[in-house]
Amino acid sequence: MIWNAEAECMEREALQRLQLQRLKETLQRVYKKVPHYRRRFDEAGVHPDDLKSIEDIGRFPFTTKHDLRDNYPFGLFAVPKKELVRLHASSGTTGKPVVGGYTKKDLENWSEMVARVVTMAGVTGEDTAQIAFNYGLFTGGFGLHYGLEKVGCTIVPASGGNTQKQLMLMQDFETTVLVCTPSYALHMAEEARTMGLDPAALPLRIGLFGSEPWSEGVRRQLEKDWSLRASDNYGLTELMGPGVAGECIVGDGLHIQEDHFFVEVIDPDTGEPKGYGEEGELVFTTLTKEGFPVIRYRTKDISMLTADACSCGRSTVRMRRVTGRTDDMLIIRGVNVFPSQIESVLMETEGVAPYYQLVVDRQGYMDTLEVHVELAEEYFQDRYRELESLTKTIHQQLKSVLSITAKVRLVEPRSLERTTGKSKRIIDNRPKD
Repeated sequence: MIWNAEAECMEREALQRLQLQRLKETLQRVYKKVPHYRRRFDEAGVHPDDLKSIEDIGRFPFTTKHDLRDNYPFGLFAVPKKELVRLHASSGTTGKPVVGGYTKKDLENWSEMVARVVTMAGVTGEDTAQIAFNYGLFTGGFGLHYGLEKVGCTIVPASGGNTQKQLMLMQDFETTVLVCTPSYALHMAEEARTMGLDPAALPLRIGLFGSEPWSEGVRRQLEKDWSLRASDNYGLTELMGPGVAGECIVGDGLHIQEDHFFVEVIDPDTGEPKGYGEEGELVFTTLTKEGFPVIRYRTKDISMLTADACSCGRSTVRMRRVTGRTDDMLIIRGVNVFPSQIESVLMETEGVAPYYQLVVDRQGYMDTLEVHVELAEEYFQDRYRELESLTKTIHQQLKSVLSITAKVRLVEPRSLERTTGKSKRIIDNRPKD
């Protein structure tokens, strides 16, 4: 099923004409309404009138998270505060939060885009969707809520936490769609088994998972645990929230809502553009946002794009699932290491649970990496020879993938922290100076 065939199946030439028109309008609006962008454009020696083709967008300066924080809270808004009907914000764990403002039209567009994404995943108006994202300033809870409601779903606004109650509600309300982070879904399945419940026997059929990077191995584990189809979706507070892109039932990348966003891929070091099929950093420009338009926002998310036809019938460009972030990247003895690389190894290793933590430190002048890996319940026994062999296997596989040596420490089942939100995978104890 396609929610909005006119937009999602538009001919590429028509779509690009629409994007160019909306790019011109957006650049003119921010130049007139947002002092930051007027100043940055002037400094770069460009004017909105210089945009003659889509390719000309590369002449305009990037926007970074630093720009958003430097203009906290309302400095990048393009409408008076009285025209805003809602504010959302990021967690702000590494500094000032990013604040997003929404007009009434923005919220209508947001619900429309989320409706498209959840329909791509196979959700229909017959479903009951349980939202285990926290409600509040975080965009995930409200964003998925109103989009699913637009499709006609019955909503269970469970919010995050209280896992045993979540499981009770799934049983009693016959939940068919689960919305949460993939790591929390893994934890819920684990908790269900400790309660004597078989998560695969519950009526869930679709999982809408997002808010953190996850691997194909985690997807397979989720689908095995819950007997559902695990679907990825993508969004950022800086852009709107969930609904920017999502997987269709074909599962070959995430369709980007190109009538609302213009996407680029760049080399994260040089800022130079990358072509289709080349990995790099995603850069987005909003095309229809009224309250909080963003120009060439550097997401720090690593992915690649493809414009190949999808058998689902949609014509929009697809992005590969995000494999990591440039700011999550660890540099260990000169080697770039992403948590996703380590996760991919662990998910293929029998005897370990899908929970891990990376501890980085420095001994003398040398960086060290220690990988804490939880044992699976069934492997946690006093068979030291087997545990020693398992440790050696993980060590060798990580060395092959990462090209550096990492110490591996097996830890007891359920000993690493569980969370309803994004998992904290990295502890960096290196001196900051």
